[in-house]
This record gives sequence, structure tokens and C-alpha cells, in this order.
Amino acid sequence: MYQFFRPSIIKFALNLWPPFWGAGIRIVRISDDFREVQIKLKLRWWNKNANRTQYGGSIFSLTDPMYALMLIGILGKEYFVWDKQAEIHFIKPGDTDLYADFVISEDQLGQIRSATINGDKYFPEFVVQVKNTRGDVVSQVKRVLYVRKKPQYREGGEGEGKSTLEEREALS
Repeated sequence: MYQFFRPSIIKFALNLWPPFWGAGIRIVRISDDFREVQIKLKLRWWNKNANRTQYGGSIFSLTDPMYALMLIGILGKEYFVWDKQAEIHFIKPGDTDLYADFVISEDQLGQIRSATINGDKYFPEFVVQVKNTRGDVVSQVKRVLYVRKKPQYREGGEGEGKSTLEEREALS
């Protein structure tokens, strides 16, 4: 899997992925190091709600896999990375195309690596603002991820070959 996990391939695949394509979500750019992603949500007749503005589910969907995919691209095969929890705050109606810029900083990566070096679970939080074409914030989404170093890559080889029931079920 990881040999195909390159920004250009991920961008191409996600732009063809039915949940994104159907909702009008388009990946505009993924940086070569996976630390920045820009996404656009087009306002189309089929993704408008009863008030003729962006459907809230589409706004929420545009944030769904981004931080997890970014961390998988950055951390690679040594880590389990899953979405764990999310919440959205709708601030104003999305009456235009919408945009979101996802960024993972070096400081955040350092915290993740140091918290997981011995195999501990870590739940980093990321916040992204979804904006309209005028630059106004339409919604704010908080994503909590599950990050854990795989047993065979943990410091000192602790737990080599062992995984939790949660991890085994997720991988099956």
C-alpha cells in the first residue's frame, strides 16, 4: 500500500472517489510532504439543502479523511492512524463554493512522535476552518485521531509482534 501512497496518486484517487465526486468535493492540492492539503466544495444543485445553501453533510464530509491520510503519508507504515472523533460547528450558511486548508505543523508531528515512541496511544486534535469565496468562516471542524506506533517499530522492540484487540479488528 505505501508504495502507492504518494500525493499525486492520493489526489487523483480522491478526486474520483464517489463520496467526494458526488458531493462536489475536489482536492485542489496536496504538498509533496503531505503537510498541506487544499480542498474545494462546489455549490451545485444536488448538494444544496432546503435553504439553497451547502448541505451540512457535504461540508462535514470534505474534512473526513484528510488529517488521517496526511498523517499516514507523513508517518508511513510504522504507525496505525485512524479517525476517532469529530465535531462540527456551523457558523454561517455556505452560499458559495467552500474551501478548506489542512496543515500539520512540525510541532504537531514532534508531539505525535514523542508521545508514541514507546507504543502509547495518542489522540492529536486538529481544527480546520471551512471558508466561503469571500474568506468568511462558514464552519469549524475539530478532528481527533488515534495514532499509535505499530509493535514492531516501538522503541526497544517492546511488544514486538503483539497488537491490541482493537488494532487486530481494525486490520481484519
